[in-house]
Amino acid sequence: MQLESFDVVVVGAGFFGAVIAEQVASKLGRSVCVLDRRSHIGGNAYSEVDSDSGVEVHRYGTHIFHTNSDTVWRYLQRFTYFTDYRHRVFTVANGRVYSMPINLATVCAAFGRIMSPDEARAVIAAEAAAHGAAGINNLEDKAIASVGRTLYDLLIRGYTQKQWQTDPRDLSADIIGRLPVRFTFDDRYFADRYEGMPVDGYTAIFRRMLDHPKVAVELGVDYFDVADRINPGQLVIYTGPIDRFFGYACGHLGWRTVDFAREVHDVADFQGAAVINYADAEVPFTRIHEFRHLHPERAHLGPRTTIYREYSRFAGRNDEPYYPINTAADRAMLASYHAMTAAHPNVIFGGRLGSYKYLDMHQAIGAALKTFEHEVEPFFAGDMRTGGTAARRHALSPLSA
Repeated sequence: MQLESFDVVVVGAGFFGAVIAEQVASKLGRSVCVLDRRSHIGGNAYSEVDSDSGVEVHRYGTHIFHTNSDTVWRYLQRFTYFTDYRHRVFTVANGRVYSMPINLATVCAAFGRIMSPDEARAVIAAEAAAHGAAGINNLEDKAIASVGRTLYDLLIRGYTQKQWQTDPRDLSADIIGRLPVRFTFDDRYFADRYEGMPVDGYTAIFRRMLDHPKVAVELGVDYFDVADRINPGQLVIYTGPIDRFFGYACGHLGWRTVDFAREVHDVADFQGAAVINYADAEVPFTRIHEFRHLHPERAHLGPRTTIYREYSRFAGRNDEPYYPINTAADRAMLASYHAMTAAHPNVIFGGRLGSYKYLDMHQAIGAALKTFEHEVEPFFAGDMRTGGTAARRHALSPLSA
């Protein structure tokens, strides 16, 4: 592998890395080598056809594309068409099914009576007030302040406990944003302007992105096994774990991971929806994915379906990190790693693992487009000051589409 012959080395073939590779090749005419330690492109958005059912599945859990960004939407439509799929999620709790996110139907079902929007607001506000106004001290306090005690106990507490393996009273309030409550019967999971599923799957997007004579892709290659072949003057886009890049010199950043148990069933429809959450603490898994529902426009042959049961736990060093835990200790550790990037002026850290942020797909694409425009292009224009320090500052700061 002649890595030194490429202008750019991209570490990771997920959305952040693939978008920058595509932009470098198509806009700058520069050569790019994309490395990924996995055997496939696409990162966690990778999709494949299950050989036993013929259903296209998402190996790393259900991915729904949605965005409010015109820029991101237009960019991705260069590589795929989208269906008009609208995601709806349900939660099983105490033997009953509830619509999520919490909307007026959920509130009415939880309290067992019809309510107007104003009545629902009043009930939730009264429960939040009864919990006490001494301040938000933990995740439980913040959740009850948003949705009230009844909905919290029914739909949030057990699910959160499973997801984090920690009592919600011991979790930081910073872990969650304000939980949305819709006082209408709008049951769409996302409220973005644009939403849909790529008509021929996610992997096809990555194939088209990386199908350029200036782009080479090497799979099954760990960057750290070949890093000594990269010249100091080459630009590296690093989307792997930032703590691993520095040999865990400041410690291990905390992550949650998920495990999936695959099952194939001899039925045409297992659960009637793409995703159903299980809120009861005694149910060991957090949700079940049934992927055939993501593409109702497809003619699935035969009465077989594939489901994944999802289990959550703390990530070990050899596990795939999914969700940053982001405690105060993690943030202090991350600041130390940010300071260490000054010694690597030709490396831009980005993506979910490189920035230690949970990024939705549209956020990763938007961040990559901005990083290319503001940091990669100036790097090759000869402005080493911008291409170095500013690049790291930009890629490691919160970016939105």
